Amino acid sequence: MKIVVLEYVTGGGLAGETLPPILADAEVMRQAQLRDLAAVAGVDVLTLLDARLSCEAPRGTRVQRVGQEPGAFDAAWHSALLEADAVWLTAPETDGLLETLSRRVLAAGRRLLGCTPEAVRIAASKRATASLLNRAGIANVLTHASAAAVANDTVGVAGPVVVKPDDGAGCRFTHCFARMDEAQQWGETVLGARAIYQPLVRGEALSLALLCAEGRARLLSVNRQHVSLRDGAFSFDGVSVGAVADANGRYAQLAARIAQAMPGLWGHVGVDLLATADGPLVVEVNPRATVAYAGLRRLLRFNPAAALLDLPRLPPVVSAPRQPAATASPASAGTLEFGHVGASA
Repeated sequence: MKIVVLEYVTGGGLAGETLPPILADAEVMRQAQLRDLAAVAGVDVLTLLDARLSCEAPRGTRVQRVGQEPGAFDAAWHSALLEADAVWLTAPETDGLLETLSRRVLAAGRRLLGCTPEAVRIAASKRATASLLNRAGIANVLTHASAAAVANDTVGVAGPVVVKPDDGAGCRFTHCFARMDEAQQWGETVLGARAIYQPLVRGEALSLALLCAEGRARLLSVNRQHVSLRDGAFSFDGVSVGAVADANGRYAQLAARIAQAMPGLWGHVGVDLLATADGPLVVEVNPRATVAYAGLRRLLRFNPAAALLDLPRLPPVVSAPRQPAATASPASAGTLEFGHVGASA
Protein backbone atom coordinates (compact mmCIF):
# COMPACT_ATOMS: atom_id res chain seq x y z
CA MET A 1 0.00 0.00 0.00
CA LYS A 2 1.30 3.44 -0.95
CA ILE A 3 0.48 5.99 1.75
CA VAL A 4 0.99 9.74 1.50
CA VAL A 5 1.53 11.51 4.81
CA LEU A 6 0.68 15.19 4.61
CA GLU A 7 1.20 17.31 7.70
CA TYR A 8 0.24 20.67 6.24
CA VAL A 9 2.51 22.99 8.23
CA THR A 10 5.70 20.98 7.64
CA GLY A 11 4.58 19.63 4.28
CA GLY A 12 4.85 22.80 2.23
CA GLY A 13 1.33 24.07 2.74
CA LEU A 14 2.77 27.38 3.95
CA ALA A 15 5.27 27.74 1.14
CA GLY A 16 6.14 31.39 0.70
CA GLU A 17 4.80 32.28 4.16
CA THR A 18 6.44 32.64 7.54
CA LEU A 19 6.40 29.33 9.40
CA PRO A 20 4.23 29.56 12.56
CA PRO A 21 5.03 28.77 16.23
CA ILE A 22 3.23 25.42 15.94
CA LEU A 23 6.00 24.18 13.62
CA ALA A 24 7.79 22.31 16.42
CA ASP A 25 4.65 20.39 17.42
CA ALA A 26 3.81 19.69 13.79
CA GLU A 27 7.26 18.23 13.11
CA VAL A 28 7.18 16.05 16.24
CA MET A 29 3.84 14.65 15.15
CA ARG A 30 4.88 14.07 11.53
CA GLN A 31 8.04 12.27 12.58
CA ALA A 32 6.02 9.98 14.86
CA GLN A 33 3.60 9.18 12.06
CA LEU A 34 6.45 8.35 9.69
CA ARG A 35 8.23 6.16 12.25
CA ASP A 36 5.08 4.22 13.04
CA LEU A 37 4.21 3.65 9.39
CA ALA A 38 7.79 2.58 8.64
CA ALA A 39 7.31 -0.27 11.10
CA VAL A 40 4.28 -1.63 9.21
CA ALA A 41 5.06 -4.34 6.67
CA GLY A 42 3.98 -3.78 3.09
CA VAL A 43 3.63 -0.01 3.37
CA ASP A 44 5.40 2.42 1.04
CA VAL A 45 5.40 5.93 2.52
CA LEU A 46 5.71 9.26 0.73
CA THR A 47 5.70 12.54 2.67
CA LEU A 48 5.78 16.15 1.51
CA LEU A 49 8.30 18.46 3.16
CA ASP A 50 8.74 22.22 3.09
CA ALA A 51 12.13 22.79 1.44
CA ARG A 52 13.12 25.15 4.27
CA LEU A 53 13.11 22.27 6.76
CA SER A 54 15.77 19.63 7.33
CA CYS A 55 15.04 16.29 5.73
CA GLU A 56 14.72 13.68 8.46
CA ALA A 57 12.74 10.55 7.71
CA PRO A 58 12.92 6.83 8.49
CA ARG A 59 14.86 4.66 6.10
CA GLY A 60 12.75 3.77 3.08
CA THR A 61 10.44 6.77 3.40
CA ARG A 62 10.35 8.89 0.27
CA VAL A 63 10.43 12.65 0.76
CA GLN A 64 9.13 15.11 -1.83
CA ARG A 65 10.45 18.58 -1.10
CA VAL A 66 8.16 21.55 -1.75
CA GLY A 67 9.77 24.77 -2.95
CA GLN A 68 8.72 28.34 -2.21
CA GLU A 69 7.60 29.37 -5.68
CA PRO A 70 3.87 30.04 -6.29
CA GLY A 71 1.93 26.86 -7.00
CA ALA A 72 4.67 24.57 -5.67
CA PHE A 73 2.51 22.99 -3.00
CA ASP A 74 -0.48 22.41 -5.27
CA ALA A 75 1.75 20.73 -7.84
CA ALA A 76 3.42 18.49 -5.26
CA TRP A 77 0.10 17.62 -3.65
CA HIS A 78 -1.45 16.74 -7.01
CA SER A 79 1.54 14.57 -7.90
CA ALA A 80 1.39 12.76 -4.57
CA LEU A 81 -2.31 12.02 -4.95
CA LEU A 82 -1.71 10.45 -8.35
CA GLU A 83 0.45 7.69 -6.87
CA ALA A 84 -1.25 7.25 -3.49
CA ASP A 85 -3.49 4.41 -2.41
CA ALA A 86 -4.30 6.18 0.84
CA VAL A 87 -3.65 9.56 2.46
CA TRP A 88 -3.11 10.46 6.12
CA LEU A 89 -3.86 14.16 6.58
CA THR A 90 -3.06 16.51 9.42
CA ALA A 91 -4.03 20.15 8.93
CA PRO A 92 -5.78 22.97 10.77
CA GLU A 93 -9.55 23.07 10.43
CA THR A 94 -9.42 26.88 10.13
CA ASP A 95 -11.00 28.36 6.99
CA GLY A 96 -12.17 24.90 5.95
CA LEU A 97 -8.62 23.77 5.13
CA LEU A 98 -8.80 20.21 6.49
CA GLU A 99 -12.24 19.70 4.97
CA THR A 100 -11.05 20.92 1.57
CA LEU A 101 -7.99 18.66 1.59
CA SER A 102 -10.12 15.70 2.69
CA ARG A 103 -12.59 16.24 -0.12
CA ARG A 104 -9.76 16.40 -2.62
CA VAL A 105 -8.46 13.01 -1.46
CA LEU A 106 -11.88 11.46 -1.95
CA ALA A 107 -12.38 13.20 -5.30
CA ALA A 108 -9.13 11.59 -6.45
CA GLY A 109 -10.55 8.18 -5.54
CA ARG A 110 -8.04 7.60 -2.76
CA ARG A 111 -8.63 6.13 0.68
CA LEU A 112 -8.88 8.84 3.33
CA LEU A 113 -7.27 7.76 6.60
CA GLY A 114 -9.26 10.28 8.57
CA CYS A 115 -12.65 11.73 9.36
CA THR A 116 -15.30 12.30 6.73
CA PRO A 117 -15.46 15.85 5.34
CA GLU A 118 -18.90 16.21 6.91
CA ALA A 119 -17.56 15.37 10.36
CA VAL A 120 -14.62 17.71 9.83
CA ARG A 121 -17.01 20.53 8.96
CA ILE A 122 -18.95 20.07 12.20
CA ALA A 123 -15.85 19.72 14.36
CA ALA A 124 -14.27 22.76 12.70
CA SER A 125 -17.07 24.92 14.09
CA LYS A 126 -17.25 25.25 17.85
CA ARG A 127 -20.86 26.43 17.52
CA ALA A 128 -21.85 23.42 15.44
CA THR A 129 -19.97 21.05 17.75
CA ALA A 130 -21.64 22.50 20.84
CA SER A 131 -25.05 22.22 19.21
CA LEU A 132 -24.46 18.58 18.29
CA LEU A 133 -23.13 17.71 21.75
CA ASN A 134 -26.09 19.45 23.39
CA ARG A 135 -28.52 17.37 21.33
CA ALA A 136 -26.66 14.24 22.43
CA GLY A 137 -26.74 15.29 26.08
CA ILE A 138 -22.95 15.57 26.30
CA ALA A 139 -21.76 18.28 28.69
CA ASN A 140 -19.64 20.96 27.03
CA VAL A 141 -18.47 24.50 27.65
CA LEU A 142 -21.32 26.93 26.99
CA THR A 143 -20.87 28.71 23.67
CA HIS A 144 -22.55 32.00 22.77
CA ALA A 145 -22.70 34.49 19.93
CA SER A 146 -22.18 37.48 22.23
CA ALA A 147 -20.53 38.37 25.53
CA ALA A 148 -23.86 39.58 26.89
CA ALA A 149 -25.30 36.08 26.49
CA VAL A 150 -22.54 34.71 28.69
CA ALA A 151 -23.66 36.99 31.51
CA ASN A 152 -27.06 35.31 31.51
CA ASP A 153 -25.48 31.91 32.15
CA THR A 154 -24.05 31.62 35.64
CA VAL A 155 -23.49 27.87 35.97
CA GLY A 156 -19.75 27.17 36.12
CA VAL A 157 -18.88 30.78 35.38
CA ALA A 158 -15.90 32.28 37.17
CA GLY A 159 -16.67 35.77 35.88
CA PRO A 160 -14.36 36.49 32.94
CA VAL A 161 -15.26 35.82 29.32
CA VAL A 162 -13.17 33.83 26.85
CA VAL A 163 -13.26 34.96 23.22
CA LYS A 164 -11.98 32.79 20.38
CA PRO A 165 -12.62 32.14 16.68
CA ASP A 166 -15.37 29.66 15.89
CA ASP A 167 -13.07 27.73 13.56
CA GLY A 168 -9.82 28.32 15.40
CA ALA A 169 -7.22 25.66 16.09
CA GLY A 170 -5.31 25.60 19.36
CA CYS A 171 -4.91 28.78 21.40
CA ARG A 172 -4.42 31.17 18.50
CA PHE A 173 -6.56 34.31 18.96
CA THR A 174 -7.96 32.98 22.24
CA HIS A 175 -8.21 35.74 24.83
CA CYS A 176 -9.80 36.30 28.23
CA PHE A 177 -11.45 39.51 29.42
CA ALA A 178 -12.70 40.52 32.85
CA ARG A 179 -15.28 42.91 31.38
CA MET A 180 -18.10 41.95 29.04
CA ASP A 181 -17.86 45.14 26.98
CA GLU A 182 -14.13 44.66 26.40
CA ALA A 183 -14.70 41.06 25.34
CA GLN A 184 -17.42 42.09 22.90
CA GLN A 185 -15.38 44.94 21.44
CA TRP A 186 -12.28 42.78 20.93
CA GLY A 187 -14.30 39.97 19.41
CA GLU A 188 -16.09 42.25 16.97
CA THR A 189 -12.94 44.18 16.04
CA VAL A 190 -10.49 41.29 15.68
CA LEU A 191 -12.63 38.26 14.82
CA GLY A 192 -15.87 39.74 13.51
CA ALA A 193 -18.60 37.20 12.80
CA ARG A 194 -16.18 34.36 13.60
CA ALA A 195 -16.08 35.28 17.30
CA ILE A 196 -17.61 33.04 19.94
CA TYR A 197 -17.89 33.83 23.63
CA GLN A 198 -17.61 31.38 26.51
CA PRO A 199 -17.44 31.60 30.29
CA LEU A 200 -14.06 31.00 31.90
CA VAL A 201 -14.53 27.61 33.53
CA ARG A 202 -12.23 26.45 36.30
CA GLY A 203 -10.94 22.95 35.70
CA GLU A 204 -7.96 20.84 34.72
CA ALA A 205 -7.12 21.00 31.02
CA LEU A 206 -7.05 17.47 29.62
CA SER A 207 -7.24 15.85 26.22
CA LEU A 208 -8.28 12.44 24.98
CA ALA A 209 -6.53 10.56 22.20
CA LEU A 210 -9.08 8.38 20.41
CA LEU A 211 -9.19 5.90 17.57
CA CYS A 212 -12.62 6.05 15.95
CA ALA A 213 -14.59 4.14 13.33
CA GLU A 214 -18.26 3.70 12.45
CA GLY A 215 -19.62 5.50 15.49
CA ARG A 216 -17.30 3.71 17.92
CA ALA A 217 -14.19 4.84 19.75
CA ARG A 218 -11.27 3.34 21.59
CA LEU A 219 -9.70 5.57 24.22
CA LEU A 220 -5.92 5.45 23.74
CA SER A 221 -4.78 7.92 26.38
CA VAL A 222 -5.87 10.68 28.72
CA ASN A 223 -3.38 13.53 28.57
CA ARG A 224 -2.67 16.54 30.73
CA GLN A 225 -2.46 19.75 28.73
CA HIS A 226 -0.29 22.60 29.93
CA VAL A 227 -2.20 25.76 29.11
CA SER A 228 -1.33 29.13 30.55
CA LEU A 229 -2.99 32.54 30.60
CA ARG A 230 -0.57 35.44 30.23
CA ASP A 231 -1.64 39.06 29.84
CA GLY A 232 -5.11 37.98 28.79
CA ALA A 233 -3.95 35.53 26.11
CA PHE A 234 -3.96 31.74 26.33
CA SER A 235 -0.97 29.69 25.21
CA PHE A 236 -0.32 25.98 24.88
CA ASP A 237 2.91 24.96 26.60
CA GLY A 238 2.91 21.21 26.00
CA VAL A 239 1.17 17.95 26.80
CA SER A 240 1.92 15.03 29.12
CA VAL A 241 0.75 11.98 27.20
CA GLY A 242 -0.92 9.31 29.32
CA ALA A 243 -0.55 11.38 32.49
CA VAL A 244 -4.08 10.69 33.76
CA ALA A 245 -5.57 7.28 34.49
CA ASP A 246 -9.17 6.49 33.55
CA ALA A 247 -9.71 4.44 36.68
CA ASN A 248 -13.52 4.52 36.64
CA GLY A 249 -13.93 4.42 32.86
CA ARG A 250 -15.47 7.89 32.77
CA TYR A 251 -13.37 9.09 29.87
CA ALA A 252 -13.81 5.90 27.85
CA GLN A 253 -17.57 6.32 28.22
CA LEU A 254 -17.33 9.95 27.12
CA ALA A 255 -15.29 8.92 24.09
CA ALA A 256 -17.92 6.35 23.12
CA ARG A 257 -20.72 8.91 23.42
CA ILE A 258 -18.87 11.46 21.30
CA ALA A 259 -18.16 8.90 18.57
CA GLN A 260 -21.79 7.82 18.57
CA ALA A 261 -22.94 11.43 18.27
CA MET A 262 -20.43 12.08 15.45
CA PRO A 263 -20.29 8.82 13.44
CA GLY A 264 -18.16 10.47 10.75
CA LEU A 265 -15.18 10.54 13.11
CA TRP A 266 -12.63 8.09 11.75
CA GLY A 267 -9.04 7.36 12.65
CA HIS A 268 -7.03 9.33 15.17
CA VAL A 269 -9.09 12.03 16.87
CA GLY A 270 -8.40 14.39 19.76
CA VAL A 271 -10.86 15.77 22.30
CA ASP A 272 -10.01 18.77 24.48
CA LEU A 273 -11.88 18.98 27.77
CA LEU A 274 -11.92 20.47 31.23
CA ALA A 275 -12.12 18.18 34.24
CA THR A 276 -14.35 20.02 36.72
CA ALA A 277 -15.81 19.13 40.09
CA ASP A 278 -19.09 18.36 38.30
CA GLY A 279 -17.50 16.16 35.65
CA PRO A 280 -15.78 16.62 32.30
CA LEU A 281 -16.81 19.43 29.94
CA VAL A 282 -15.89 19.05 26.27
CA VAL A 283 -14.09 22.10 24.88
CA GLU A 284 -13.66 20.93 21.30
CA VAL A 285 -13.25 17.91 19.06
CA ASN A 286 -10.17 17.78 16.81
CA PRO A 287 -11.01 15.64 13.74
CA ARG A 288 -7.38 14.63 13.22
CA ALA A 289 -4.33 13.49 15.12
CA THR A 290 -2.95 15.99 17.62
CA VAL A 291 0.56 16.37 19.03
CA ALA A 292 -0.30 13.78 21.71
CA TYR A 293 -0.05 11.17 18.95
CA ALA A 294 3.74 11.44 19.21
CA GLY A 295 3.66 9.71 22.59
CA LEU A 296 1.24 6.89 21.83
CA ARG A 297 3.65 4.29 20.45
CA ARG A 298 5.67 4.13 23.68
CA LEU A 299 2.53 4.19 25.78
CA LEU A 300 0.54 1.47 24.03
CA ARG A 301 1.08 -2.23 23.42
CA PHE A 302 0.48 -1.81 19.70
CA ASN A 303 1.46 0.43 16.81
CA PRO A 304 -1.15 3.23 16.49
CA ALA A 305 -0.44 3.61 12.77
CA ALA A 306 -1.01 -0.10 12.18
CA ALA A 307 -4.24 0.18 14.15
CA LEU A 308 -5.32 3.03 11.88
CA LEU A 309 -4.80 0.87 8.79
CA ASP A 310 -6.73 -1.96 10.45
CA LEU A 311 -9.92 0.07 10.87
CA PRO A 312 -12.86 -0.43 11.17
CA ARG A 313 -11.62 -3.13 13.54
CA LEU A 314 -10.67 -1.40 16.77
CA PRO A 315 -7.71 -2.55 18.88
CA PRO A 316 -8.25 -4.23 22.26
CA VAL A 317 -9.22 -2.08 25.21
CA VAL A 318 -6.22 -0.10 26.36
CA SER A 319 -5.14 -0.64 29.94
CA ALA A 320 -4.81 2.71 31.68
CA PRO A 321 -1.30 3.39 32.97
CA ARG A 322 -0.83 4.31 36.58
CA GLN A 323 -1.13 8.03 37.09
CA PRO A 324 2.33 9.64 37.28
CA ALA A 325 3.30 13.04 38.56
CA ALA A 326 2.63 15.97 36.26
CA THR A 327 6.34 16.70 36.15
CA ALA A 328 7.33 13.19 35.09
CA SER A 329 10.07 12.92 32.50
CA PRO A 330 9.80 10.96 29.22
CA ALA A 331 11.54 8.01 30.87
CA SER A 332 8.89 7.73 33.58
CA ALA A 333 6.40 4.92 33.30
CA GLY A 334 3.22 5.90 31.52
CA THR A 335 3.91 9.48 30.50
CA LEU A 336 5.68 11.35 27.73
CA GLU A 337 6.21 15.09 27.57
CA PHE A 338 5.89 17.14 24.40
CA GLY A 339 5.57 20.83 23.95
CA HIS A 340 6.87 24.31 23.47
CA VAL A 341 5.73 27.81 24.22
CA GLY A 342 3.26 28.65 21.48
CA ALA A 343 -0.08 27.62 20.06
CA SER A 344 -1.49 24.13 20.19
CA ALA A 345 -1.17 21.86 17.20
